[in-house]
Amino acid sequence: MEFQKFRKIPRLSREILISEKIDGTNAQIYICPLREIWNSFAGDYQYQEVYTKEFIDKHCLYGPQDGFYMFAGSRNRWLSVDNGKNCDNYGFARWVKENAEELMKLGEGRHYGEWYGKGIQRNYGLEEKRFALFNVKKWVDNNIWDALSDDSKQIFAPKCCGVVPALYEGSFDTQKIQKIVDSLAKSGSVMVPNFRNPEGIVIYHKASGQLFKKTLENDEKPKG
Repeated sequence: MEFQKFRKIPRLSREILISEKIDGTNAQIYICPLREIWNSFAGDYQYQEVYTKEFIDKHCLYGPQDGFYMFAGSRNRWLSVDNGKNCDNYGFARWVKENAEELMKLGEGRHYGEWYGKGIQRNYGLEEKRFALFNVKKWVDNNIWDALSDDSKQIFAPKCCGVVPALYEGSFDTQKIQKIVDSLAKSGSVMVPNFRNPEGIVIYHKASGQLFKKTLENDEKPKG
């Protein structure tokens, strides 16, 4: 019988990173080599080649470039632009395809973010849709910052992307968290200046690797 140990409990009083929660739709860009697609069908050896080709034909938005392919996804499915109106997610796949060459600068991996703006949730008073990356420790918004410090581990995001605003980084502090929420309620969105109805914040607890959200309205109620 396999022994299963009780997992370690992370300490609550450790560093957190708070960013603005954007009210759009969850999205991801996946850039990978052919072997990753092939290996995803590892249990179906007889049909690996067939399934790989079908997946690329249906969902690939760019590539191969230097051996890499690009795909777009929502929270729970892969998207496409040429397989019916319900195969995209508010036009995200089409936007990825149109900006694919610039988006290849994201590099290999899964790049998560929020697709927001006109026609999506709060709209933010925008006449267009935008994509904001979540990983604020890696990316800097090219449209806001002019330069990076020499010791920074961050890199500029592709010019067609934004980055969710980092609002605080430091020790876990419930009073600090509430102050940031109150500041958003008073001053409006940092992501879209002059928009007066932001959704809330996302708190990343580094020791546990867990994300938490806190909304300005109805925070005590479950979503839906």
